[in-house]
Amino acid sequence: MPAFIRRRSGSRPRLAPELDDTALGKVRRRVLTCWDRGALDTAVMAMLGQVIDEAGQDWDRKAHRLEVLAQAAGRALPGIWREHKPRDPNALLLHAWSEINQARQQETPGDLSAVRDTCRFAAELVPEDPTPWTLHLAALRLERRPTRELSPVWREIKARDPWNREAHLQALAYLSPEECGSSVLVLDLLDGIRAEMPADAPTAALELTAIVRNHQRAVAVGGLMALGAAEIWRRADVARTLDQAAQDWPTPGFLKHAAALADLNLLAYALLKSTRPTDAGIALRATGGVGTPWPWSMDGDPLERYSHFYGRHRTVK
Repeated sequence: MPAFIRRRSGSRPRLAPELDDTALGKVRRRVLTCWDRGALDTAVMAMLGQVIDEAGQDWDRKAHRLEVLAQAAGRALPGIWREHKPRDPNALLLHAWSEINQARQQETPGDLSAVRDTCRFAAELVPEDPTPWTLHLAALRLERRPTRELSPVWREIKARDPWNREAHLQALAYLSPEECGSSVLVLDLLDGIRAEMPADAPTAALELTAIVRNHQRAVAVGGLMALGAAEIWRRADVARTLDQAAQDWPTPGFLKHAAALADLNLLAYALLKSTRPTDAGIALRATGGVGTPWPWSMDGDPLERYSHFYGRHRTVK
């Protein structure tokens, strides 16, 4: 049973990048502490390698752990680890992810060919793992590379893990109107997976993610677009998506992937926006007091917004 199901409803609301992954949280805190001391020892690198290895072939959890650790480690630590272990695929992938994070913070990310080379090398070392290809996709996205370069990478990912959550989120962003695509291309992506995707796949929240981003886009434009943003929640297709998610996702044991709590946060937010407080309360209670920066950050301080709504719905009424 996932840890988030076991959490008491009275847990103090908090933002936890590791979500309910306690082993990851322990390593993340150790990484942060070691840099606070201004030192790095081999024990920390061993912990990094172990917690990534423990994910095994749960590629979704491996990607989640790498993402959280890359955020905690910054840029220097992954570089040091790679220097110590130049043929360790975990060190290579953490380094590639940290470089992508660094590039994302720049106004113009520049040439990421070195990152793509790292991804190709990691793919040779762990040919069954979709993570190097997912990071390759992320680099192409940041560089705004044409779709002809994206397509072969996408095929490599789908061949290894058809419902890889991180890869689909990267593709969704790449195909968005803000980046390299359009609303039509986003719909094509969603249509292409909707018929075959299992209801409890790690990509279960992809369509809801697109809906919330569409709402966010309308609000950001301002003016009449912002005033009409609420109409999104009244659309029949959106209502059907919310109905199904509200029925299934909060059920204990239904969502098993590493970022299940993040998807429950997204569902609660969407249900609140669509003025369905009873269903939103059920989703919020299922989060067990663990919030996520997005999507709550769209309405202000994410912890304050999440805590406000979680506090209102933490007990069953």
